[in-house]
Amino acid sequence: MENNDYIIEMLNITKEFPGIKANDNVTLQLRKGEIHALLGENGAGKSTLMSILFGLYQPTSGVIRKNGQEVKINNPNDANDLNIGMVHQHFKLVECFSVLDNIILGVEPTKGPFLSKKGAREKVIALSDKYGLKVNPDAIISDITVGMQQRTEILKMLYRDNEILIFDEPTAVLTPQEIEELMKIMKNLAKEGKSILFITHKLNEIMAVADRCTILRKGKYIGTVEIKDSSKEELSRMMVGRNVNFKVDKKPAEPGETVLKVEDMTVASKMHKNNAVKKVSFNVRRGEIVCIAGIDGNGQTELVYGLTGLDKMVEGKILFNGKDITNAGIRERSKSGMSHIPEDRHKHGLVLDYTLEQNMVLQRYWDVEFQKYGFIKNGAVRGYAERLIEQYDVRSGQGPVTVARSMSGGNQQKAIIAREIDKNPDLLVAVQPTRGLDVGAIEYIHSQLVAQRDKGKAVLLVSLELDEVMNVSDRILVMYEGEIVGQLDPKTTTVEELGLYMAGAKRDKVPAEVK
Repeated sequence: MENNDYIIEMLNITKEFPGIKANDNVTLQLRKGEIHALLGENGAGKSTLMSILFGLYQPTSGVIRKNGQEVKINNPNDANDLNIGMVHQHFKLVECFSVLDNIILGVEPTKGPFLSKKGAREKVIALSDKYGLKVNPDAIISDITVGMQQRTEILKMLYRDNEILIFDEPTAVLTPQEIEELMKIMKNLAKEGKSILFITHKLNEIMAVADRCTILRKGKYIGTVEIKDSSKEELSRMMVGRNVNFKVDKKPAEPGETVLKVEDMTVASKMHKNNAVKKVSFNVRRGEIVCIAGIDGNGQTELVYGLTGLDKMVEGKILFNGKDITNAGIRERSKSGMSHIPEDRHKHGLVLDYTLEQNMVLQRYWDVEFQKYGFIKNGAVRGYAERLIEQYDVRSGQGPVTVARSMSGGNQQKAIIAREIDKNPDLLVAVQPTRGLDVGAIEYIHSQLVAQRDKGKAVLLVSLELDEVMNVSDRILVMYEGEIVGQLDPKTTTVEELGLYMAGAKRDKVPAEVK
């Protein structure tokens, strides 16, 4: 028998889709008890490879071995039988069920003909304590933060006694604090003998937790390195094929007149009786990037909903270029010069079953450029989409006619950003615009935000990434429990100070000019 160190081996895996080789002869070997990172740009084939291991896809060629024995994984149930579990990038949870019900879904414990949750509940609480997951089993999924939803997914795997845990971009949706917690959880899991495959393109995280890292580029295997002998620079070079600039180049801001003025905005919470946004006032001027920073779940989402018209405000007033748009609808706000890169690209960014080109004109199909007498000018739409795809390097199997759902998350994100910036807005509301993007794409998006600013546009950035907050913004407003608790200057503040405000340990009387 061959080398028995490996619990899982994926040997010479090739997977073809129409127009694209997602995996091209890739080999990946996972040791027992290690944290093994799988690194690559958006669309490099990482998720495809892991979906094959989890039985969601069948490889075109290649074999999978577990403990040296060849196995066939025809579907996720087979994967589960082999003790392989997966936390997907876009979670697979039933929104209206409780945490506990989601965890036991499909393996419900019964006593005779009856559902018996008592034992299951005890097991979930015990697992939650053992790995420091701190999840309330009775909370309803739609009411809890993304971080908690992810912990629910982790518990689902542990509840099924999975030994091989696949995390697909697990930190894409988390706050810096939650990321630290998750890293601890992953290290605990590995200590307990679990073997972890960790898909990511965040180099800091790989350096912090991984033992080894396998790099893919455009579907091909580039190499596997020991993290202790590697560096961020080396990894990014292997991943992108060139040197990446980790600093954002920008000259000092020159703010002009106020584009957005928010007064005493209050937005109700969907989760509890208190308001999620409480009497928040701030402004954004032309030629500046104002960043709203904070730990996830402190009212940022609701603030953006109120601002963009996705939700009604309880009270308050929004002035846009001096005009009161407090009661304007979404289309009206969009037409008057507001663009929105939403936090949830699937829910509010794209119609997943539409093609890429249809998604590109979602907010403009009524323009004379794209329709005549109520009929869509298909040629114009196609040409427009092709230009944006080229300009923003949106990668997909079939170009403009690719169905949005089939694209990688990062490329879906680039499509939305292309559409929103190309509308040439006065105000760009960018909510976690680089979530789930690789270093090369992040570098590009940051330069786009700065370019908008330099063109005299107002940019409101909502971000959970501390590096992004510090690097990209000209002014930082920190939100904590629905209020703005501080205004900081990224040039003079520190990450530590920012962290104190975000955690609610420090707060200021917010200066009058913010109001």
